[in-house]
Amino acid sequence: MRRCTNLEFPSPFNSCRYPEGKPLVSTFVHPSMIEMLDASTEDALDRGSWSDSLSLLPSSFTPQDASKMLSLCQSVQNALKSNKAHIFGDFYVLSSSFIKDICDRVVKELETLGVSGCADSTMHADVQVPNEAKVGHESGRLNEMVSDGGANRHADKGSKKKKGKATGNAVANLSESGADNQEQTLTKSKRGQKRGKDASSQTSDSKTGSKKESLKVKEDNPSPSEDWIMQKITALVSDFEEQGIDDPETILRPLANQLRPTIISSWMEKKKALLTNNAERMKRLLDNLQKKLDESFLNMQLYEKALELFEDDQSTSVVLHRHLLRTVAAPMVDMLLQNLDEHNKLKNGHEVQEAPNSESVSLSPGDRTAICKSFPGALANKALAVVEALEGKSVEIFMAAFRMVTEESGLPLKKLDKKLERTLLHSYRKELTSQVSAETDPVSLLPKVVSLLYIQVYHKALQAPGRAISVAISHLKDKLGESACKILTDYQTATVTLLTLLAASPGDEEDCASDRILSKKELLESQMLDLKSLVLSTSQSS
Repeated sequence: MRRCTNLEFPSPFNSCRYPEGKPLVSTFVHPSMIEMLDASTEDALDRGSWSDSLSLLPSSFTPQDASKMLSLCQSVQNALKSNKAHIFGDFYVLSSSFIKDICDRVVKELETLGVSGCADSTMHADVQVPNEAKVGHESGRLNEMVSDGGANRHADKGSKKKKGKATGNAVANLSESGADNQEQTLTKSKRGQKRGKDASSQTSDSKTGSKKESLKVKEDNPSPSEDWIMQKITALVSDFEEQGIDDPETILRPLANQLRPTIISSWMEKKKALLTNNAERMKRLLDNLQKKLDESFLNMQLYEKALELFEDDQSTSVVLHRHLLRTVAAPMVDMLLQNLDEHNKLKNGHEVQEAPNSESVSLSPGDRTAICKSFPGALANKALAVVEALEGKSVEIFMAAFRMVTEESGLPLKKLDKKLERTLLHSYRKELTSQVSAETDPVSLLPKVVSLLYIQVYHKALQAPGRAISVAISHLKDKLGESACKILTDYQTATVTLLTLLAASPGDEEDCASDRILSKKELLESQMLDLKSLVLSTSQSS
């Protein structure tokens, strides 16, 4: 309108020509157009949505015109006064419920990432800064966007490029002048050249040090950055891209700037509550783990003492060592690793669901290694040493490695002394006696009877697999009577025969092998009372 009239201030002229018109920055509008914009914006606010006022107006209208029209919209002004709406970038009107929904979704995204160091690194790793000039003018640019709106922002971009260019030229001029001064002041001797190199090296080192300090400051500030929030808003709210916004930062950066304090506050409250809860859980976890480890490790030490009886028989000793590592040590290691893994996650601020069943799950060698590698520093190396010892053939090496990892974890283990050994042996003997008395499976009975005999004869708690039972029985021949040894030998021979038949049986009930299996099983069942009498009479009398 100003261009059409060739008047510097066309408002008085147009006021006379259009008495009902409302003067804007560059044009006049009829009140009906203001009412139309008011109604459209009010509808968007009632729906808890947002409105791009400039897109609703003719293309000749400027952002300042749209801003002026919004100031004349009664419903918009009422919404602004009651804090039900907010204006960004001159002409974007967002309802408070829409902003709250965005805030809640971003906070939920933070919770999904986890309030931990992992999430913190993600929040900063997503931010990509094109050049150093952007960082230098970020603060001033944000203030200009919030106060002046979208119109001045485009001008800022041009001025910012000029500033960046001028800065680059200034640096170049300084370098050139510095080089000229150096040529004037330094001599052509090697000593002068060396001094120049040393000075340049010191300057480079100082710059490197300052960059490292700057990075350290960023790492110490784990709160979500403005750029990270902008990226999440873009990902979570597709409307901004679908509407074809020319400059997303016109609305995204001021919105992120407004939401950031609320997001950080909600995030910190969540983090504080989680860490408080995690601290309580960590204490309970370590207390329970300490009790379980004390019990398991004392039993392991008790079983280890029985291995001394087979030191002269290398092949049997290896079998017994591996059996003890597989049956007793492995569950103990799995329990320790799973609990330490949970403790590590709780310590780092992760939200870990409490398992309804406190029993540990059996882990594969790969699972154990993966958990160990997630531990920090020295703990990871010592835990890996335990896993490696578990796959070996020496209980002694395993026990030493296990002690080291528990000490590193702040879980000192009890050492088996004579008093504790007697107490555990008595309890183990009592338990075995009860099991032998109630046992009805002829195959399972033999190793329990042999273990009970070792307690009675050697005062050792032997844990032996089936293939080592014959050697274990041979170590009892000098300690038992001839009739007792015969009962043990005959029963062990019949058990091996039954197991061999079962392994070779095709599973057909009409096969002749099934008759032999049934015959051997009946033979063993008839000998069960004689086998039990070897230990029950002694145990009951004692």
